[in-house]
Amino acid sequence: MNYSNNIISNSPPSREKVKPVQWSGLLDLVQKTTAVDRKKYQHKGRQMSANRLWHLVFPNLSQPIFIIGSPRSGTTFLGSCIGELPEVSYHFEPIATKAAARCIYEKEWGFQKTKWFYRLVYAWLMRIHADGDLRFADKTPRNCFVIDFLNQAFPKAQFIHIIRDGRDAALSHSKKPWMQAAQAKSPKYEPGGYPYGPYARFWVEPERIAEFESTSDIHRCIWAWRQHTENALAAAVKIPQDRYHEIRYEDLISNTQSETDLLLDFLNIDDNASRRRFHDAVSKVRPDSIGGWKKELSSEQLQQVEQEAGELLRQLNYAD
Repeated sequence: MNYSNNIISNSPPSREKVKPVQWSGLLDLVQKTTAVDRKKYQHKGRQMSANRLWHLVFPNLSQPIFIIGSPRSGTTFLGSCIGELPEVSYHFEPIATKAAARCIYEKEWGFQKTKWFYRLVYAWLMRIHADGDLRFADKTPRNCFVIDFLNQAFPKAQFIHIIRDGRDAALSHSKKPWMQAAQAKSPKYEPGGYPYGPYARFWVEPERIAEFESTSDIHRCIWAWRQHTENALAAAVKIPQDRYHEIRYEDLISNTQSETDLLLDFLNIDDNASRRRFHDAVSKVRPDSIGGWKKELSSEQLQQVEQEAGELLRQLNYAD
C-alpha cells in the first residue's frame, strides 16, 4: 500500500517543493518524529506500574485532547501548560501527523488509511514514554485544517481552540523564518515538509498562489492566521459544546484565574494538586505579548491586514 501519491502533476512549481509522505521515507519520518518528541516531552517522573505496562500494549486513545489555533497564537504556551497536568501525555507537533495533514486536506488519503496512520503514530508516541495510561494530547496548528477528520476518527476527542488578535499573531509569525521572502534560497525545511521561504502551503487558495508568493511577509502571515482561524471556526460548529472549548489569548492574560478554571472544568480535571499545577504554569503568561502591532506595523502593513482579514478581525471583536 503506497502511503502517498506524489504531488499531483499539475501542481504549481512551489507546491512541488513539499516533501510527500511515502513508504520509502517512512523510517526517516519515524526517526525524526521520535527524536523531536523525546526532546519536547514533559516527563511525569512516575514509577513503573502494572497499569503502565498494560498500556504499553493498549495505549489510551479514547478521549484525546487537540490544542488548535493559528501559528503564534499561544498554542505552544497553552500546550506546555496542559503538559504539566499529571493526567496528560502531551505531544508537541508530531512531525508524522503534521506532514500527513496535507494528504487529508488534499484528499490524497482515504479515511480508513488516515485513521490507521494517526492512531499508529499517537500510540507509538505514548509507548516510547510508557505513558499510555494517561490521556493523549496533541498541539499542532495545522490540525485546524483537519478537524472534521479528527472528530470522526476520535469521536470522544476534545478540542481547545486558542485565538489571538491576528495582528499580533501575524507580527510574531513574520519574525520567524518559515515564510520569510529572505529565506527563499534556504536549504532548510520546516518539520511539516515545506521549505523555508514564501512558498504556498496547501491551504493557500489555488488561484492566489502567485499573489501569496510575491506579497510581503506580514501579508503572508495574516493570511495564515485567517485561514487557520476560519477553518477551525467553521469545523467547530459541528462539534458538541462539551467537546469544544474556545479561549482568547488576551483573556488568558487579563482573566487568568477564571479562564484556567473554565478550561480545567472542560477537561474534567478535579484533582486539586493538578489544578494548582496548571494555574502555576498559566500564571507565567507574558502580559507584554499583547498589542505589539500598534507600535510595529506600518500603515501600509495595516492596510494589507485589513484587506486580507479585516472582516474576521471584526467578527472576533479585534478591530479598533
